[in-house]
Amino acid sequence: MSAEAAIRPFHINIPEGALADLRRRVLATRWPDPETVTDRSQGAQLAKIRELVRYWGTDYNWRKVEARLNALPQFLTKIDGLDIHFLHIRSPHPGALPLIITHGWPGSILELLKVIGPLTDPPAYGGRAEDAFDLVIPSMPGYGFSGKPQGTGWNPDRMARAWHELMQRLGYTRYVSQGGDWGSVVSDVLARQAPPGLLGIHVNMPATVPPEIAKVLKCGDPAPSGLSAKEKAAFEQLNALYTRGSGYADIMVTRPQTLGYSLADSPVGLAAWFYDKFADWTYSGGEPERSLTKDEMLDDITLYWLTNTGTSSARLYWENNANNFNAVNISIPAAVTVFPGEIYRAPRSWAERAYHNLIYFNEVNKGGHFAAWEEPELFATEIRAAFRSLR
Repeated sequence: MSAEAAIRPFHINIPEGALADLRRRVLATRWPDPETVTDRSQGAQLAKIRELVRYWGTDYNWRKVEARLNALPQFLTKIDGLDIHFLHIRSPHPGALPLIITHGWPGSILELLKVIGPLTDPPAYGGRAEDAFDLVIPSMPGYGFSGKPQGTGWNPDRMARAWHELMQRLGYTRYVSQGGDWGSVVSDVLARQAPPGLLGIHVNMPATVPPEIAKVLKCGDPAPSGLSAKEKAAFEQLNALYTRGSGYADIMVTRPQTLGYSLADSPVGLAAWFYDKFADWTYSGGEPERSLTKDEMLDDITLYWLTNTGTSSARLYWENNANNFNAVNISIPAAVTVFPGEIYRAPRSWAERAYHNLIYFNEVNKGGHFAAWEEPELFATEIRAAFRSLR
């Protein structure tokens, strides 16, 4: 193996000075005026952010999640000139199916930690040994402890090619891929590329919106007649996103660098930017604390702060600049789970048009956009069922 292709063990040890600086900045926050409404229509509410930040500056302990990560097998390897950080957890059960899982924004590998046990060792969680997986969980370029691209071009296509190279480098000749949010996009692209050895994909944010529906949504026209109840509901969710909920993406698609000065310099600015999406996208009625603990949210926010990846992660939106809900055209085996708190609930009728070999489709009754983070055991059950026919 060449020096560039070497797989190097990785250990996290954030300097104490970086944590002290974070606390100092948090406690010195200059606060804005409160919102002038009683709901979330102007964004993250002052009282909610003040409470989260009070905890962050006084009681939160980064070292706990650092130790949790350091207890897992972590590595770096250089692919296409960039260091890729990843977790690699082998199942104790023979015949485990290799699975690469990709996180999203504003998430990270941290949103996937709770599914490692249920997926690698199902019997310990009430499952069957024959449903076990070997897991590869990379940090996307510009996220977490992966390298930050110094030039343009690290889009989902390039990422998907890098993930295939990573699986080959680890000795896996057959594998499956899973993702939500950007992870869904990367898995969809990987499926479109259909490299040798990729058996199938599972996504929990599927790209299914038919062209005729996408056109109506883009023009701002009302829902066409003839839609089923589930199709109409999906249309209304997408219309709400496009008209009232996509400002965050518009900024990152067009001005990630301008936004980045605030994300790099203000921990509370970073926290509010992320908390707003935790509130929008968890299955919590706008109260993310019902789905995620303060520590879980702050672990993720703090990871971005300590690695200074608020800006580099936002650039992925600039790189892609595409509608990631519009229907894909995928022929390899694909599986979809629809969680009720997802940005939109994809109807099966649309999924079948986008994923031509739909081997599994299921609608579950709890969980949101951060499915693995919010409902790890349900998520793991879905992944086992989705890929069972491909073993």
